Amino acid sequence: MSLFSSPVVAITIRAMRRVNIPAKWLLLAGLCMWSAAQARPDASASREAFTRRLVAAAIERTHHSVRYVSEYVHISYPGGDVPADTGVCTDEIIRSYRAVGVDLQKEVHEDMLRNFAAYPDRQRWHLGHTDPNIDHRRVPNLMVFFQRNGESLPITNRPTDYAPGDIVTWDLGRGILHIGIVVDQKTRWSGRYLVVHNIGEGPKMEDILFNWKITGHYRYFGPGV
Repeated sequence: MSLFSSPVVAITIRAMRRVNIPAKWLLLAGLCMWSAAQARPDASASREAFTRRLVAAAIERTHHSVRYVSEYVHISYPGGDVPADTGVCTDEIIRSYRAVGVDLQKEVHEDMLRNFAAYPDRQRWHLGHTDPNIDHRRVPNLMVFFQRNGESLPITNRPTDYAPGDIVTWDLGRGILHIGIVVDQKTRWSGRYLVVHNIGEGPKMEDILFNWKITGHYRYFGPGV
């Protein structure tokens, strides 16, 4: 689509002409609006492609045998991980994102360095500094990170409000939190999208979206998106 064939740009320019806006400003305004209109489809396509890769990575995780081990582990930085055959619920999110080029260990750590007071480390764990070994592996920290750097979406009881690639967190009771990722597979009986998560038996793809109280609903397409 050319600059002046855009209906929105043409209408705006006609309105500006009525109030005698100089020609150079008309042209500048048209160029800005046209550039923005061209960028939106590209951004949307990029997000869709990212989501497809993220969902595929999450589903691939269900083919791994993982023992649920919640111990504190010293890991390298950046790109560090606990042993591949161990992990908790957050590790499935971390590993899925890492498979598509997003290192949540690095992203969470850097955001916490800049905005430590926004995270619950001090109040919840009485910590006064960041720790790249564990910070990104804690559900409350991921909730804050996704809210700050992604999209925080409504929490509802409507299955259609949850799309593939969405991150969901739950309260299992007694202060225990859980996290999983919605994928593009559905059950025949409920019609709901399945969720990849690890609640103790390794990464599974299951119909558990509404099994517990939902506490967070997010979309995150990586840094700078």
